[in-house]
Amino acid sequence: MNVFVELNSLLESGTHTDYPKKAIENAKQVKEWKDKYGDEVTAMTPTGWARTNQLSKGEAISTETVQRMANFIRHKKNSKISPEYKDTPWKDNGHVSWLGWGGTEGIQWAIDKIKQIKKDAE
Repeated sequence: MNVFVELNSLLESGTHTDYPKKAIENAKQVKEWKDKYGDEVTAMTPTGWARTNQLSKGEAISTETVQRMANFIRHKKNSKISPEYKDTPWKDNGHVSWLGWGGTEGIQWAIDKIKQIKKDAE
C-alpha cells in the first residue's frame, strides 16, 4: 500500500473523546473570555473556533482533527502570555489560540494519539 493511501486510511479511522479534561478546561476558558470580552478576543480562524467549541463541549473529534491538533505544535512558541498582556490574557492571540486548540495538554495528547494510531496500524 502506498504511504499516501495508508495515511488517509489512518486519518479516517474513527472518532475520539478521550482527550484530557484539561484540554476541555482550556477551551472553555477561551469561550468564557469570548462571552465576557466579545470583540476584544480577536484570536483564531473559524477552524480554530470550531475546535474550541468541540473541545469545550467534550465532543467526539475525528482522527483527522486529532492530526490537525498535533500539527498545532508549531505554534507552541506563542503559547505563553506575552508580558504586555499579563493582565489581559484574552488579548494575546497566540495564547488564546493555543488554549482554544486544547493547550499544552490537548496538543500533547493529540501527538501521542497519532503515534499510537500509527503504531496500532503497523
